[in-house]
Amino acid sequence: MKHYQKAIRLKTVGKSLHKITPKVEQIVTESNVKTGLCTIFVRHTSASLVIQENADPDVLTDLANFFAKLVPEDSMAYIHNAEGPDDMPAHIRSALTHTSEQIPISGGRLVLGIWQGIYLWEHRQRSHQREIVVHISGS
Repeated sequence: MKHYQKAIRLKTVGKSLHKITPKVEQIVTESNVKTGLCTIFVRHTSASLVIQENADPDVLTDLANFFAKLVPEDSMAYIHNAEGPDDMPAHIRSALTHTSEQIPISGGRLVLGIWQGIYLWEHRQRSHQREIVVHISGS
């Protein structure tokens, strides 16, 4: 079995979803793995990964709005607020989503559905430098 690993570094622009599908697809191509598994891991506790609708941006807006209501940024509601009122809500949002995703590889390509895209979800108000590790295994 072959293994290939590479990191994606991304500067976010504050709370938003960043499509990383093309970068992950490029790493899969570089790996020369035809059949296997792609594991994606974000090395942060206030950002997450989601596989979501890639055609209609309203889906991403609705997700962000729903999470804003589900986990409000209320500094009185949380003990941990050392880095500001968005800090603990960002940790909760990350816990409710994923810090890793696994996608099968077939024919040298990610086996995503036609409407699926991979996104880094920045949960903090300020921009951050984020690192995503992509690990490919297979043959």
